Amino acid sequence: MATKNLFCLLFYIICLSPASAQVSLSIEITHLRSDHGHVLLSLYDENQVQIRGLKATIKNSKSIFQINDLKPAKYAFKYFHDENDNSQLETNSLGIPIEGFGFSNNAKGFLGPPSFDKWIFSVTKDQMVQCQPKYL
Repeated sequence: MATKNLFCLLFYIICLSPASAQVSLSIEITHLRSDHGHVLLSLYDENQVQIRGLKATIKNSKSIFQINDLKPAKYAFKYFHDENDNSQLETNSLGIPIEGFGFSNNAKGFLGPPSFDKWIFSVTKDQMVQCQPKYL
């Protein structure tokens, strides 16, 4: 009987502990220039390690990503509107993007991408974030 009670107690602790909790993150990219192509998104952990690469369709100038089974932690993402569906961010001869792009927190850089600390954010519960791409 004591063994059964101990097992139940351990099971309860493991299942309900914050370390095992999972959260969902919805990312909505709005104000896309067109419905052509897809939006490609890279999700990073707090150590700047890419943990997921995602692709979403565009409808009504909007794209939605649903990411489930995340641990509560700090994350960041970057994305671009792959209008010609070649899986690459198109740039002009000076290296300036000609397709829309963006970062979590709508972080902006100056003469280059923003520093990672500007686009990292905490996910502690199910949440939804919205971003708008920048077209140069």
